[in-house]
Amino acid sequence: MQAFLAGASPQAKREYAALQDAFPGGASEDVQLEYSAFEQVFAGRQASGSSETAWAQQEAVELRGGETERYGGKGVMQAVDAVNFEIFDALVGADAMDQAGLDQAMIELDGTENKARLGANAILGVSMAAARAAADSVGMPLWRYLGGVHAHLLPTPMMNIMNGGAHANNALDVQEFMVMPVGAPDFREGLRMGAEIFHALKSLLSEAGHSTAVGDEGGFAPAINSSDEALDYISRSVEAAGYKLGEDAVIALDAAATELYCDGKYHLAGEDRSLTSAEMVDMWAGLVGNYPIVSLEDPMDDEDWDGFAALTARIGDKVQVVGDDLFVTNPARLSRGIADGSANAILVKVNQIGTLSETLQAVEMAQK
Repeated sequence: MQAFLAGASPQAKREYAALQDAFPGGASEDVQLEYSAFEQVFAGRQASGSSETAWAQQEAVELRGGETERYGGKGVMQAVDAVNFEIFDALVGADAMDQAGLDQAMIELDGTENKARLGANAILGVSMAAARAAADSVGMPLWRYLGGVHAHLLPTPMMNIMNGGAHANNALDVQEFMVMPVGAPDFREGLRMGAEIFHALKSLLSEAGHSTAVGDEGGFAPAINSSDEALDYISRSVEAAGYKLGEDAVIALDAAATELYCDGKYHLAGEDRSLTSAEMVDMWAGLVGNYPIVSLEDPMDDEDWDGFAALTARIGDKVQVVGDDLFVTNPARLSRGIADGSANAILVKVNQIGTLSETLQAVEMAQK
């Protein structure tokens, strides 16, 4: 489906061209926007996230639903209409080089704190498409246009190889268990190492009689109950693949602890125990002491600021304590976290805040 925008002349410095439905990796639709500049067209897709629980209340709001007959009520035609009419009328002819001005105009047009009226999927689609158009107009790839002269490194990949929590139908409480090929000389070799460890893990699980079906995020989802058991399997898979644990490869976790938090305690159903915030800190410190874990994402509830601060003070000198659900790429929440010492790293997702400018503001704040 495609809706073309009319009314702007071909000579307009910047004009919007079209917006269409597009499929993401899942089975619901996303918004893809095309932004024309000097008769060239650039696409910006606003991909959906999977957060639908407590922390999603902190994020910018996707405009979905209202159409029960399409995609199970998760269609995005309301966002399509927002771009084709209100956003088009407000921004047609605007200069794509003025990223901050474009984004601020859409924020003011929306008029809500979380972009709920026009939809973050509409606003971000425009924001990203404009950035692509601006990058092309100066002859740069998008990564160089946004990153400048210092954009020259690829991150060390975190490869999700075992799933629990909301991403799997098993009893594991931690949502994602990942390996990081820190000993690889480059990204390509790191990718190879991760693939070899993944297949070594598959063999170990199969030999033990576990299912090797994968969870929502692509990692294995065996019927095991404890984080220690999962980490033991991962440790053995690194060695089985021919690498040295703690030197060639290390471990990262995404706990998604907000999923575990209820009535003032963390409920680890798989291990049949409930922990206070202080006991949760002790648990993480114990795992970090027993395994080469270098990154812990969302190890505490997204409103347990004191717990995050206590954990960061305890292990932050040797572990990356990452705020994803805690910060939701929001400069205001990040500012509080920095002041409180809650976490020492942020996971950046443009869809959480809803514009490229606000995302870059959060990145700049974190780097300081």
